[in-house]
Amino acid sequence: MSKTIDVISLGAGVQSTTMALMAAHGEIEPMPVAAVFADTGAEPRAVYEHLRWLSSGNVLPFPVHVVQWRNLRDDLLASARLENVAGRPGGHVSPPFHTLNVDHSLGMLRRECTQNFKIDPIRHETKRILGRDPLKPIRLRKGAAPLVRQWIGISADEVLRIKRHGPTWMQKRFPLVEEGRWLTRGHCLEWLSTHGYPRPPRSACTFCPYRSDPEWRELKNSEEDWQDAVAIDRLIRDFPARGVARLQKGGRLFVHWSKRPLEDVDLTDPHKDQIPLWGGECEGMCGL
Repeated sequence: MSKTIDVISLGAGVQSTTMALMAAHGEIEPMPVAAVFADTGAEPRAVYEHLRWLSSGNVLPFPVHVVQWRNLRDDLLASARLENVAGRPGGHVSPPFHTLNVDHSLGMLRRECTQNFKIDPIRHETKRILGRDPLKPIRLRKGAAPLVRQWIGISADEVLRIKRHGPTWMQKRFPLVEEGRWLTRGHCLEWLSTHGYPRPPRSACTFCPYRSDPEWRELKNSEEDWQDAVAIDRLIRDFPARGVARLQKGGRLFVHWSKRPLEDVDLTDPHKDQIPLWGGECEGMCGL
């Protein structure tokens, strides 16, 4: 009978970093065999620096596997040139950018980036860890135990994000909110500080439309990351619809919730801060 192994879904943000380090300290058991980070190719530079530290071999007693399906930023550039992206004719827009249609209706594009760039690559790499073909389905006998417990770093202040559905061979586990442990994001930051660890950066693509205004302000502290977000925001503005859901012909796309060019948004007034949109976004796979 195969033994169930434990694998961490690592976003390299506050919660998943805390979860991995707590496992390293023996505070969450059993010890995972690995952590897996799915790289979109568009994370802020601070995230890559933090990931290098975590995966250096001097921090965690288990390996960190970094995997990448495609480069999301490069795909957006190709889509703007009307090139085929990921086998899709005429280009393809993946992130859930904010939409402003010609009839003044508002919305967001359908989100596909999380599944394509995060969830699927992590599942494929987990199959490799099991010694399986990443592209072949795994079928278990009825009543068989799952092959993997996948740890996901959702904290107590985000429990509405918990979704337990998934393949039968992979059982989701949420260690930060298990019985006897009910940790909020604030508790995670306190634990990291108490143990002398650095505060992890916000993990999400530089142009992620789910950023709140405080998070945009934080991103602006890095000139390179900010200019990258501004460049993508300009790039997507007049993407033709090409059958993209919720975007009429002539509609416009924005990375910021105000449907204004990012470079023109006033981020200085905290009283105008957007209510964060992150709560129901991505099953805890992106930025935790």
